[in-house]
Amino acid sequence: MKIFNYRLIIFALSIIFGVVFAMPSFLQTDSGKKINLGLDLQGGLHMLLGVNTDEAVTSKIKSYASSIKYFAQDEDILLDELSINGDTVEFSILDEDEIKKVDEMLSKIKGLDIQKPNALNYLISLSQSEKELVKDLSVSQAVETIRNRLDQFGLAEPTVIRQGETDIVVELPGIKSAAEEKAARELISQPANLEMMAVDEEIADQVYSMTPEQAALYGAVILEKSDNPNEKYLVKEIPILNGEQIIDAQVAFDQSNQPIINFTLNSSGARIFGDFTANNIGKRLAVVLDGKVYSAPNIRERIGGGSGQISGGFTLVEAGNVAIALRSGALPASVKLLEKRSVGPSLGADSIQASMIALLVGFGVVMIFMVVYYKTAGIIANIALITNIFIIVAVMAMFGATLTLPGMAGIVLTVGMAVDANVIITERIRELLQAGVSVKKAIEDGYANAMSAILDANITTLLVAVILYAYGTGPVKGFAVTISIGILASMLTAILGTHGIYEMLMNKIQKSKNIGNWFGVK
Repeated sequence: MKIFNYRLIIFALSIIFGVVFAMPSFLQTDSGKKINLGLDLQGGLHMLLGVNTDEAVTSKIKSYASSIKYFAQDEDILLDELSINGDTVEFSILDEDEIKKVDEMLSKIKGLDIQKPNALNYLISLSQSEKELVKDLSVSQAVETIRNRLDQFGLAEPTVIRQGETDIVVELPGIKSAAEEKAARELISQPANLEMMAVDEEIADQVYSMTPEQAALYGAVILEKSDNPNEKYLVKEIPILNGEQIIDAQVAFDQSNQPIINFTLNSSGARIFGDFTANNIGKRLAVVLDGKVYSAPNIRERIGGGSGQISGGFTLVEAGNVAIALRSGALPASVKLLEKRSVGPSLGADSIQASMIALLVGFGVVMIFMVVYYKTAGIIANIALITNIFIIVAVMAMFGATLTLPGMAGIVLTVGMAVDANVIITERIRELLQAGVSVKKAIEDGYANAMSAILDANITTLLVAVILYAYGTGPVKGFAVTISIGILASMLTAILGTHGIYEMLMNKIQKSKNIGNWFGVK
């Protein structure tokens, strides 16, 4: 017997690889990489969220208003009545000689619709195409922000995907208790919109006798204290800074051992923060998070270094969640819960049991048929089939893939496809043996003749799987992943692996006087 050949060596290495990397998943050991179970197999939370994209447009206009205000202060340009009216920024220039500077600055901002009722008055809004772009980007940014938050929160394999124009699907496997569900929902929905806003000291004492409409006439808004709704602040509508300038946020403790959040600004934010505090010593600066004032300290001196802190009666968990939200970025627009569906662990366990029964029954029937019909060739095919399962599990575990119920269906389907290649090969060999061809030539020509049919079937199925992965949602992607890995594994085991075994056994088969026991030939 020619014991060693390159096909057999590759097949043996494939078996070793499959067994080593698949066993942690099969045995659920503490060490080693394992397949993650999807929402439908281990239970969890499914949510459909809607993004309020109109808020993103308003937020964008607000940021442009802040930029215009800072530019005017930096260039000593006097502006009159800089305010936001809906989706429009309105202001007037007091000195005609400064028009050129302002026009030059505005020309560098793409997507603006600039109207001038007269030479000194400006009405600035977003063009229609820019509004559509901002809305589209707000959903994409919300997807990334939510995904980053959940990753930092420590949830295993969360699924966050866009659905349609404004909706987001979030699936959180492993959420089993009401407390875990509440924490995850709060983290997802937290806007984490941090703003530094100047307190309007001139009319601050009128805040309790003023309506929001009256405050708007002064270019101001009325905000509540985070821990006391009865305490209110009158702050200027256009913020000094917003969360876009934050690059880090960490939980710390103050002198009384209460949780606070230390944040760090980027270079641009640090410069704006430093300049504002230098020019407003003795005045108050409100630290506003999601529309509520957490603190409003007096500015005693210029604050350089680009750092600050948020305090306001946080619990340790709340401070941690806010810090995560700030680090991962503010949501560009608020999200609302459109649909919620919980999958219990018991239902997931039932799904696993039903899927395993289907897999084992299908696997067992196929193996019995192969042995009864193809004799020793059937046993060789079954060895390839078992190896195929191990390779699928090993590859998915290595890449940390998530196994879903459709994914298990893909594995069951792969069993049939893997044995199909062996059936085609064995039938070609049997036809040649019945025609009187020698064993060696029958095996070589059998593989050669079967190759085109096997490749056609597998490549077309693989292409469909790629399309399903590219355009499908979570469960469909899971099906596409398992069937793709299964197809590639079956081509390795069925074409290369079994051929290597036949080469190893060639002399023994040729000397045998009963070919029927080898290939089931009558």
